[in-house]
Amino acid sequence: MPNRKKVAIIMGSDSDWPVVKSACGVLKDFDVPFEAHILSAHRTPEAAAAFAKSARANGYGVILCAAGMAAHLAGAFAANNTLPVVGIPMKGGAMDGLAALLATKHLPSCFPVATVALNGAKNAAYLAVAILAVADDELAAKLDQIRTDTANANAKTNAALAPDDAAN
Repeated sequence: MPNRKKVAIIMGSDSDWPVVKSACGVLKDFDVPFEAHILSAHRTPEAAAAFAKSARANGYGVILCAAGMAAHLAGAFAANNTLPVVGIPMKGGAMDGLAALLATKHLPSCFPVATVALNGAKNAAYLAVAILAVADDELAAKLDQIRTDTANANAKTNAALAPDDAAN
């Protein structure tokens, strides 16, 4: 595996793991090193801040943050480092994830968080790969290939749905 930056996958609690593990699969497919941790903006604020502040020095290039309910985790990480942070708002809670989505998207200027769909861990991982691919031609080529493969699979499925001209 080439020497490339790691991706940190941060969950507010272990209940996020069933969704977040799909991001791990994407990163494995691209040979991107990653580590998953449970850190909370509310239950472990000092540990979360310390991790965020040392992330660049510890070899991370992107941080994915999955949180539900009040979802302050991605914002807390964005406030404590300058690496790209991708928020994964989790479904659940009183408004089935809407509060998490809004809390993840609406942050003050100078503290941006890229935000994917509710439970969008796979897309968060693809976004992390795209961010790392800016400086990694091998990753860029792999990303191009998977997009080509996806388009080809779609075209094949579409062709199978087309009416048989001979039957008309």
